Amino acid sequence: MIIEIGIVAGEIWHYLDQYGEVSFSDLVKGIERNPDNVLMSLGWLAREGHVILIKDNNDYQISLRKDV
Repeated sequence: MIIEIGIVAGEIWHYLDQYGEVSFSDLVKGIERNPDNVLMSLGWLAREGHVILIKDNNDYQISLRKDV
């Protein structure tokens, strides 16, 4: 499972690098992955300080942290 989380984290990184800030729902649609895997991968990226997550009503806005 840890390998899958790492792979999805890489896909998230590349997607955000290409499209900039996106909502969680758009990210899941954009990379065509299971929402649970996306959440686990975002947790990993957030823990490492690579993404910024901002609560927006019932969704989240996600972007890469550029100063890392």
